[in-house]
Amino acid sequence: MKINWKVRSSNPLFWVQVFLAIVVPIGAYFGLTGQDITSWPILFRVVIDALSNPYVLFTVAVSVYNAVMDPTTYGLGDSKQALGYKKPKKEGR
Repeated sequence: MKINWKVRSSNPLFWVQVFLAIVVPIGAYFGLTGQDITSWPILFRVVIDALSNPYVLFTVAVSVYNAVMDPTTYGLGDSKQALGYKKPKKEGR
């Protein structure tokens, strides 16, 4: 499994995908919306509840796997072309 982590981590879209892959399953499981997280203690309680629930951890892990996986290649690794990138490829180049 070879992944070009340097290029992926420099792409803001990657971080948005990973963030959503973590937040959405937690919010869905607990039935939360953005309006429900109105203070730091509430946020910390949700995080603790999520970390103590194996089902939530499993759904988050599956979601993160899907965010990291490159669907254009077999398995989890990047293609040879993507491994050679020094920065994220721009559209049409």
